[in-house]
Amino acid sequence: MARYRGPKSKIARRFRDPIFGPDKALDRKNYGPGQHGPSKRRGSKQSEYAIQLGEKQKAKYTYGILERQFSNIFEKASRMKGITGENLLQLCEARLDNTVYRLGIAPSRRAARQLVSHKHIVVNGEVINIPSYTLQAGDVVSVREKSKSLEAIQSSLTGNNKKYDWLDWDSSSLSGKLLNWPSRDMIPENIKEQLIVELYSK
Repeated sequence: MARYRGPKSKIARRFRDPIFGPDKALDRKNYGPGQHGPSKRRGSKQSEYAIQLGEKQKAKYTYGILERQFSNIFEKASRMKGITGENLLQLCEARLDNTVYRLGIAPSRRAARQLVSHKHIVVNGEVINIPSYTLQAGDVVSVREKSKSLEAIQSSLTGNNKKYDWLDWDSSSLSGKLLNWPSRDMIPENIKEQLIVELYSK
């Protein structure tokens, strides 16, 4: 299975949540996609399994992670100390592509993944081109020297006004530091991680 590159509004409407950011299509049509509109059948009660599966799919699309990758992350989260659901989201947040997005270097996770893959990002002074690379507390993520003038990066940084408690950004050097992994209450994503844990526990 290739990474999803289709219409983002269609996915956002499926989950009725702007998981890719503000979405005018979702605002206009706050119901699932389909040629027959908001039919009664679509509003029928879902099974417990369907709800749990939907939450897992929502998390996968939000972070841009494929099925096998997501399963591996869950296995790792379940072996860690603490609450499995929170561990799962922390591992997703600690991915390099997600951190590049959170720092404002890229306007979306998809764009962040491309910057990483094209070797525009440096971690602790070393070029890393693996989007799934897991960062640890204290790691410094910065824009490669010869990439600092890229219009896409400058444009994203100019339009970014979001700050996160677990990240420290230095605009003068275009670098950010992961202070620690975020606790669940710091993570803004609208994901019910306990449903995902219940799904994998079956």
